[in-house]
Amino acid sequence: MSELEASSAQSGDLDATIRRVDPDRWLSSRFIGDIEARADVVALYAFDNELARAPKVASNALLGEMRLTWWREALDEIYEGRPVRHHPAAQALARAVDRRGLARADLETLIDARYRELDPEPMGEADVLDWARDTGGVTAQLAAQVLDPATEAKMALAGGSAWALGKRLAADPPLKPTFLKVIHAARSASRSLSVAAFPAVAHAALAGRPSTNDFARRLRLTIAVARGRI
Repeated sequence: MSELEASSAQSGDLDATIRRVDPDRWLSSRFIGDIEARADVVALYAFDNELARAPKVASNALLGEMRLTWWREALDEIYEGRPVRHHPAAQALARAVDRRGLARADLETLIDARYRELDPEPMGEADVLDWARDTGGVTAQLAAQVLDPATEAKMALAGGSAWALGKRLAADPPLKPTFLKVIHAARSASRSLSVAAFPAVAHAALAGRPSTNDFARRLRLTIAVARGRI
């Protein structure tokens, strides 16, 4: 198998994984026409999901920190031009960084945000807002940058933040007023994104809504993309 064929096979496997573990953002990525750009966005989602797993699967904070350190070391390899460890998400992220020139500081932000989840102290409203911005928000900003380098990628922050907050609502209903404020800001900000960049935040149209069947979710996303509004 050639290097190109191996890369394509890895991308397909990763895409299937994201379809299973991150269905909202995977659906949004179906509206990205360029195959290479879609693969790079999926790589970002895979990286974010791997970081999100660290606090969930670790039996204690120290083990969680070790998992996050493992990913920080993967960034060392990527940005220092060294061989990148054989992990599908790490390999895909390396290709995305190489093609798109993604800033390491933004990827570091995604790692740093997950340390807060290792703290047993409950998050206050300000903490939750920071966490949502630095996880879902920054991921959406990076995705927008991949899709259209000329767009104002920071306009994707609110959409990604709203989606992240929406994922927490079931476990933390008192967040509803905060979520409503953020989704309102996201609807306004998303209008500044280019048509090409909009799939980076389209999944926010599903945020905070009860689970619906796959057809209804696809329809809502299709309408959001067609209108360019969350």
